[in-house]
Amino acid sequence: VVGSRSKDRAAGICEELRQKWPDRQLWLEPGDNAEASRSTVVVVATPWDAAAATAASVGGDLAGKVVISMANALTRIGDEFEALVPERGSVAAGVQAALPDALVAAAFHHVPARSLAALDTPIEGDVIVCSDHDQAFEATADLVRRIPNLRPLHGGSLASAAPVEAFTAVLLGVNKRYRARAVVHLNGIP
Repeated sequence: VVGSRSKDRAAGICEELRQKWPDRQLWLEPGDNAEASRSTVVVVATPWDAAAATAASVGGDLAGKVVISMANALTRIGDEFEALVPERGSVAAGVQAALPDALVAAAFHHVPARSLAALDTPIEGDVIVCSDHDQAFEATADLVRRIPNLRPLHGGSLASAAPVEAFTAVLLGVNKRYRARAVVHLNGIP
């Protein structure tokens, strides 16, 4: 279920995705945020400064569910991105504070959105997953494994999400400088 404040906007996004990949059978259903929050696993993919408020707006439906936060608190200063420090230290921690009964995981911070959206181009790398909840880590790791060539790695508790999110600014700078779409890959881990 693709959620948005407006079901019509979500329907437009679903249609755009179907047109982009007409040869694929995409099981997309548009809904408003309340409809999307009824899913078993919910991914909060909003701008960073709206993540906690958006999640809180449907918080009643998210109790006991896995909620994946993938936003990075960044700002652009000139030609570079700089990491910001949200009130709780990370966007994911802010989402967890807004949803005290949800099982929040932080993930996908170092995977470029364009690379995730390029379904026909393989992407290879590691996805660092931070959570205080084993169930959230396992559900997020399962989702990561469904994307060919991506490997989930346990990055520790949700407190570790702050440096993981902040490192995205460095990775964006490297990608811009080298005109690349580099992804984090940690060597030496079987």
